Amino acid sequence: MPDDRLRVAVLGGGSFGTALASIAADNGAVVHQWLRDDELATEINRDHRNSRYLPDYAINPTVAASSEMHAVLAGADLVLVAIPSKAFREVVRQARPWLRPEQILVSTTKGIQEEGFKLMSRILEEETGFAHIGVLSGPNLASEVADKQLTATVIASDDPLTRARVQTALGCDYFRVYASNDRYGVELGGALKNIYAIAAGMAAALGMGENTRSMLMTRALAEMSRFAVDQGANPMTFLGLAGVGDLIVTCSSKLSRNYRVGYALGEGRTLDEAVEALGQVAEGVNTVRLVRDQARRDGVYMPLAEGLYQVLFEGVPARQMARLLMQGEQSSDVEFTLSREAVTQARRLEGQDDG
Repeated sequence: MPDDRLRVAVLGGGSFGTALASIAADNGAVVHQWLRDDELATEINRDHRNSRYLPDYAINPTVAASSEMHAVLAGADLVLVAIPSKAFREVVRQARPWLRPEQILVSTTKGIQEEGFKLMSRILEEETGFAHIGVLSGPNLASEVADKQLTATVIASDDPLTRARVQTALGCDYFRVYASNDRYGVELGGALKNIYAIAAGMAAALGMGENTRSMLMTRALAEMSRFAVDQGANPMTFLGLAGVGDLIVTCSSKLSRNYRVGYALGEGRTLDEAVEALGQVAEGVNTVRLVRDQARRDGVYMPLAEGLYQVLFEGVPARQMARLLMQGEQSSDVEFTLSREAVTQARRLEGQDDG
């Protein structure tokens, strides 16, 4: 009898890619996972463990790992690309000879390519020209997904088939997959929130309280949506899982890599020391620089991103930067209901009256 099960390929051997591969296998899909490291692939096949990233997680034993790209992609209906942003284009190019136009390609990477300020789904489009492209993003700490704690995510695509196929492949009783057609907004939310997780970690290390953390997260949400709308996203997207949802978890959890980098900076470590202590990629470090530079080019007001840039790359002490941020302008709360320009004009008039 023909095997009509969904065939899923996962490119990447990190924690999230590994968890997604196992979820798809649990749901009955035929799953192949590509890793650069032969030894790690052998370990997954033999022990059903990924000792490097999820050492305590029992991977579904039907997941077949390989370092041979063609073997992983052969016959795949759905391809999940879980590769850090710096290597994303390189791996997609490596995969391209074995990709087919009818396949569904989904990025799970929360990052931005420096050249051209391009998100990962744009890279998938440029390298393949395929029609079925999507983005998976949300408050998804991989270790909690692996522990089968209740979690929700968003599949964003203009293509209804992509949204439905990913919901079928990954949706289960502990991992819920919601749909969006704002691919750019969902993807930007996933990349931008990493910036503010660094700020939240710094604030925690500096001993700042719950009021401060609440202020930080809400002003971060305003800053994220301001920037994203300038780039063409829908501001309503930021009320959902990929916006405020992802921001809350990454700014609140010590499991967040970006939070841990920020905490180390708040303790007085240098950026190099903080990244070295983490031992993994923290996408937010590079994203701070890219977003700050893009905001300057486009004239978007982003004081938090600017302040973090000065701490990370110009040696300004974290505590000094926190004081400077509190001295910034008191503008509108939600700019989509009251513009910054209207508040500025009113304060100008108030100053004239006082005179």
